[in-house]
Amino acid sequence: MSSRYVVGIDLGTTNCALSYVDTQLSPEEQHPVDLGIPQVISPGLVETRTLLPSYLYLPNPGEIPAGSLQLPWDPECDFAVGEFARSQGRFVPTRLVSSAKSWLCHPGVDRKSPILPWKSEDGARRVSPVEASTIYLNHLKNAWNHQMASIEKDHRLENQEVVLTVPASFDAAARDLTVEAARAAGLENLTLLEEPQAAFYSWIDSHDKKNSWRKEVKVGDLVLICDVGGGTTDLTLIQVGEEKGQLVLTRVAIGDHILLGGDNMDLALAQSVSNKFSQQKIRLDQGQMLMLWHACRAAKEKLFSDPGLESVPVTVLGRSSKLIAGTIKGDLSSDEVKRSLLDGFFPSCSLDEQPKQSIGTGLQEIGLPYASDPAISRHMANFISRQAQSMGKPMTPSCILFNGGVFKAHSLRDRVVSILESWKEDKSGLRILDNHDLDRAVARGAAYFGMVRRGKGVRIRGGTARAYYIGVQTSIPAIPGAAPPIKALCVAPFGMEEGTEANLPKMEFGLSVVYPAEFRFLGSSVRPHDTVGTVVEDWDLEGIEELAPVSTTLDARGQTGSIVPVHLQSRVTDVGTLELWCLSRDEKDRWKLEFNVREKD
Repeated sequence: MSSRYVVGIDLGTTNCALSYVDTQLSPEEQHPVDLGIPQVISPGLVETRTLLPSYLYLPNPGEIPAGSLQLPWDPECDFAVGEFARSQGRFVPTRLVSSAKSWLCHPGVDRKSPILPWKSEDGARRVSPVEASTIYLNHLKNAWNHQMASIEKDHRLENQEVVLTVPASFDAAARDLTVEAARAAGLENLTLLEEPQAAFYSWIDSHDKKNSWRKEVKVGDLVLICDVGGGTTDLTLIQVGEEKGQLVLTRVAIGDHILLGGDNMDLALAQSVSNKFSQQKIRLDQGQMLMLWHACRAAKEKLFSDPGLESVPVTVLGRSSKLIAGTIKGDLSSDEVKRSLLDGFFPSCSLDEQPKQSIGTGLQEIGLPYASDPAISRHMANFISRQAQSMGKPMTPSCILFNGGVFKAHSLRDRVVSILESWKEDKSGLRILDNHDLDRAVARGAAYFGMVRRGKGVRIRGGTARAYYIGVQTSIPAIPGAAPPIKALCVAPFGMEEGTEANLPKMEFGLSVVYPAEFRFLGSSVRPHDTVGTVVEDWDLEGIEELAPVSTTLDARGQTGSIVPVHLQSRVTDVGTLELWCLSRDEKDRWKLEFNVREKD
């Protein structure tokens, strides 16, 4: 808390950003400032941009001239992060790491193994999702130290208070892996913050003059933060209340993890252009489809940034010498983008509609577990109706705050507003809370939150975004052909604050030691009333979902037998991750379970 700077980092799927507050300035001047980030733009050329594209290019030996990728702090760098990585990856996508953040939260793969780029050729360089995240954070750290701490070593980023953002829908394992990546980059003085809350903090800061934000909302308002980024759709509800005559803000609900965002939209656009090529008797192979995917992303961003453009050309390298200049040329029109995204991802729907579940084939390629229904509007309807059911009262938003690069398109924002207004029973208009810079709002809001932690600014009450449970095997005798039933025991209720712990001293369990065991963790975003110690019998029918299990072998630590009587203690760390401790009767022996543990503690 004594560092001069408070730093906010947005580790995004598509872009990273860093903002900071200089605490030595006057209170009136203490607002987030964006850091310029040096990065390779083209071989041998380094420029400073306020966004660092979240792309890592791993060239083959000799592919790029030696020294062409050097950075001010690393003359020997042999890979590219940022703008050049993104542009070069359009032509050689099998050497491009993208969407590392989406892989970081994928429990179906080993996120610490070198699996990226996912479809790279045999023998190619690869990194793990954790390592890719560490590389992005290292680049930000080095950019900061190069500019802000070249003289004063105390100003190095490692010595500053850092707030790092994660999707609200990240489970405890993904949060813990994010912390692991940050610590591998040397960032120890760390706090996690949910991205939708960061966006709201940025909105507060932009209306901070004379507390004008208080004029934008009123007691009883329910604010929906609709955050559609490159990889995820993140939904959060914030309730505006009153306490002692002052407005108070409370995060009351978050949505489930929905792997659906700009990446899916880019793929849909690529399919549309591919269909036009097919009409010309041109068929693209898998590598060319990857190129087209990245080309359509770039074209979409140009169309979003310049509403006056009617179309943008897209180019794919050809595989045949018969093609002129070895390329396949097409275009993506503004009307095509609007039609594909509006009808495909934001169709009009009623509040009682549910996301459609498709029947998958028996064998599928292993890859990212994208949502089966691309209609974000139906996921919104499901989120709002489920929260209303769990709270026992209507939960229709009265205000909306957009976040994420997808909503640079005014047509998409207008469609979402139209859908939400159709769900309101009183038919009153939906108020829009404007964030002026959707690319940088999360980093700025994270820096603002760092000041809130020092007692300056407005705090959103929240705590854990889910209630967490551990599976407890019942003592019912074994039945041939049937596994013993599992009960869900609440160990951390919804909203449990960082830095707090909860004990269950009167509930004793048998902890398996010496032999390999599996610990089943569960979570729920729709059970806000469960308290520590609540036991749910038919949990799979009550809005509780199973998370990635923990498989480990615990040391006996001097205890006799393979089953040790213990009681439980849960703790939400200051970072925002969850720890579960198993304490022996005399509390002399303790075992810690974390959601990403794969070896004994």
